[in-house]
Order: sequence, then structure tokens, then C-alpha cells
Amino acid sequence: MTGLQHLPADARPREKLLARGAGALADVELLALLLRTGLPGQGVLALAQSLLDRFDGLAGLLDAGADGLKAVKGLGPAKRAELAAVLEIARRVLAERLAERPAFEQPQRVKDYLALHLRGLDHEAFAVMFLDAQHRLIALETLFRGTLTHTSVHPREIARRALALNAAAVVLAHNHPSGVAEPSRADETLTGAVRQAMQLVDVRVLDHVVVGGANCVSFAERGLL
Repeated sequence: MTGLQHLPADARPREKLLARGAGALADVELLALLLRTGLPGQGVLALAQSLLDRFDGLAGLLDAGADGLKAVKGLGPAKRAELAAVLEIARRVLAERLAERPAFEQPQRVKDYLALHLRGLDHEAFAVMFLDAQHRLIALETLFRGTLTHTSVHPREIARRALALNAAAVVLAHNHPSGVAEPSRADETLTGAVRQAMQLVDVRVLDHVVVGGANCVSFAERGLL
């Protein structure tokens, strides 16, 4: 069998979840529940563990998305779609929470939200969280992609979009595909240029978050703003 039916009842992830709660399950058990069945010659728990090993854990697996999972032999479109759906659900839940409460009251949630959008990309992307006067989320939009410099990211475009959305503040974010989240001097120069443009339209830059690998670096927390 490639599913979970052959396991003793107390070792089955579904029964364990119902009896003890989702927090009692290991990553491999949660993933096995999503996958439901394994592959010929490979049980579902073994398949789940192989995926976690291949993508360095749940975060890497979800970052891979449906396209990244195509390289996994035997993993069909249904399973790839289910995993991609889990990532999208996580994004939407975080977005709803950020729309309910001021972003500055939940900095870790902000970083988690930005990481879900930017971690794992094979190209650089520059995104902006537009916030209302109470610093609640209006929208997150990716405005630029490619090699990001102060010449390729146009502050006036960010200002124009902020005005269109009636935003009072923004949180800037971009990723480092190298996996190193440490801000560069170019990142600092870019942040300064955007701040100057935002001041002209009376929009505050609350933070600039750099996403790289498993880490996120906040300019505000570093005292760089």
C-alpha cells in the first residue's frame, strides 16, 4: 500500500490530528495528509519525507510552487495543485490579518507575508505593501522585477500607485535570489531614493524588508530608516 491505511491507528496522521490537534503532527505527517497517497513502491510518508529533504523543509517546498514540483518524478498535477493551494491559503490568511490590524503592531506577520510572496523566486522582484492611515493593508503589489537598482526601480511609479490607492504609508520589500538577506549598499541607496519621492506626496516609508532564503531583514529593526 502507498497510503496510510496499513499503519496502526495511533500512528496515522489523520487520527493523531483529530485526537491531539494539528500541532502534535510532525512536518512529514502534515505533508502526508495533504498528499494522501504515495507512489508505486514508495509509501506516502516516505514520499513526504523525500520532498522535505529535496526542498529543505516545508518552506522550501511551498516556495517551489506548482512549477518547481514538476521536476519531481511521479508527482502529478493534482498533488502539485494542492500544495500550491496551501501556499495561497496562507497568503490570504496573512493578508486578512494585516488588513484588520496596523502593520507595525505585527512585524513578524509582515515579514512572514512578504516571505510567502518573494522567497524562492529565481529573479529579483520589488514589491510594495500599500497601507491606509491606520497602517492596515490595502494591497501588496509587485511593481518591478529583474536586476534591481536605483535606476531600475522608479520611485515616481511607487508614488503614483500610492496616490491611486490613497495610501498613507508603504512597506518596501524585495528578494535576494542568492538566499542571503543582508542588505547591500545599493539597497540602502534605493531606499533613500524612494523615501525622498514618498515625502513629496506625504506618504511614509515604514520599512524595507529584504527576503533571502529562510531569513528576512528589516531596515526599521536595523535602524536604517
